[in-house]
Amino acid sequence: MSMENPPPPALIRIPVRIVVLLVVLPIRMAWDALTAAARLLDRSLLRPAGRGLARLLHHTVTRPARWLYRWVLAPVGRGITRVLTGTGRGLAWVFTRVGRGLAWVLTGTGRGLAWVFTPVGRGLAWVFTGVGRGLAWVFTGVGRGLAWFFTGLGRGLAVTGGWLWSGLSVVGPWLGKALFVRPWVGLWRFVIVPVARYGIAVPAGWLYRHVLAPLGTVSLFLLEKLLLVPVAALFRYVLVPLLRYGVALPAVWLDRHVLNPLGHGIRRVLVQAGRGLGWFLPRLGGGLAAVLAWSGRAVFVWPWVGLWRYVIVPVARYGFAVPATWLWRRVLVPVAREVRDALAICWRVAGFLSRALGRALKWVAWNLVGRPVAWAWTQVVRPVGHWVRHSVWAPARRAAVEAGRAARDALATARATVREARRDAWRALVAGARMTEPGEPQVARARTLGSTTNVPGAAPAPEISPRKWG
Repeated sequence: MSMENPPPPALIRIPVRIVVLLVVLPIRMAWDALTAAARLLDRSLLRPAGRGLARLLHHTVTRPARWLYRWVLAPVGRGITRVLTGTGRGLAWVFTRVGRGLAWVLTGTGRGLAWVFTPVGRGLAWVFTGVGRGLAWVFTGVGRGLAWFFTGLGRGLAVTGGWLWSGLSVVGPWLGKALFVRPWVGLWRFVIVPVARYGIAVPAGWLYRHVLAPLGTVSLFLLEKLLLVPVAALFRYVLVPLLRYGVALPAVWLDRHVLNPLGHGIRRVLVQAGRGLGWFLPRLGGGLAAVLAWSGRAVFVWPWVGLWRYVIVPVARYGFAVPATWLWRRVLVPVAREVRDALAICWRVAGFLSRALGRALKWVAWNLVGRPVAWAWTQVVRPVGHWVRHSVWAPARRAAVEAGRAARDALATARATVREARRDAWRALVAGARMTEPGEPQVARARTLGSTTNVPGAAPAPEISPRKWG
């Protein structure tokens, strides 16, 4: 540090650092506690809650909506479209074929009758022509009636489809509300609002009430006692007396006891000199003008110049500027620099103390909670779990596997029995019952799997699949 900015004495440095440490330490500990709580909250609640919420939305909203659209709405819409399109096309094809068939039949009938009855008499042609026209009019009316009927049927189907679509439009908003609105409302009401209230608002209110408000009060008190009171005392007891007794009173005394009497005397002298020497003034105008100019300078200029140069400027310089500069350079700047350095040092010291306190709390929590829990897990829970797994779960699982195998073998035996009974019933119905002659029961020959060594007293049996026996 240079000689222009000497280090402040210990009388200033030590109290400032003590006060700053007492102020900064609770803030740093609260900051570290909030940081640790925020990290714990983010690690243990917010991230799992976000992942669970994303998975919940995926499994409750996205996948059901996608499945509903893919397997319900789209197939139903395509089915309704295909049904209506196929029905319209089928009705059009039927009506077209019926009309063409009727026209062909009527045309062929008229032509045949005309060809048959023409040799009989052309007189009957007019009658049959009228009959044909009447039949044509009748069948035309019938065709129009059928067309009107099927048109009405198509309109009824369209109205029915519209009603179905209206029903879907009525059910759709309710389903959309149940799938897209109520989950968000429940999330806002039961997750976001409680987290914002009890995770942010209540801690922030407690921090403002128990930390920030006392800290502000202490800061205002320190600012008043360390800055405002010294500045007010300096202005009241230094600057005001200096300006009053060093500038104002000397100037008033000078004006009252020197300048004013001197002016009156000069005025009287000038009047008497003017009256007595009025005749001589025209002749001595140049000299008198020079004397008056010199006298005016000596009376009206030089005293003020001397007052400015030897009174006001020294008083302003050595009574205000120099003390203010000294106060700024020797008091305010070192105090501010010391407060800045003290804030930095105390912040680091508070960080060390906060971390030490955190490690101590961690050690206490580990020895009071973690170590007993770990011991209980390793010495009690894990052996009990191994014993349950080896002594209870493994035998139960083997018993369940054996029971499943027995049930599977029983089912296989039952299937084979049912299959054999069905085959015997089929033989009885188609090829007749299989008759067996009475006699001694046949004993199956021993199988030797094609080897040359036979069982004593038994002939080797042929290698035939059991399905091909009998």
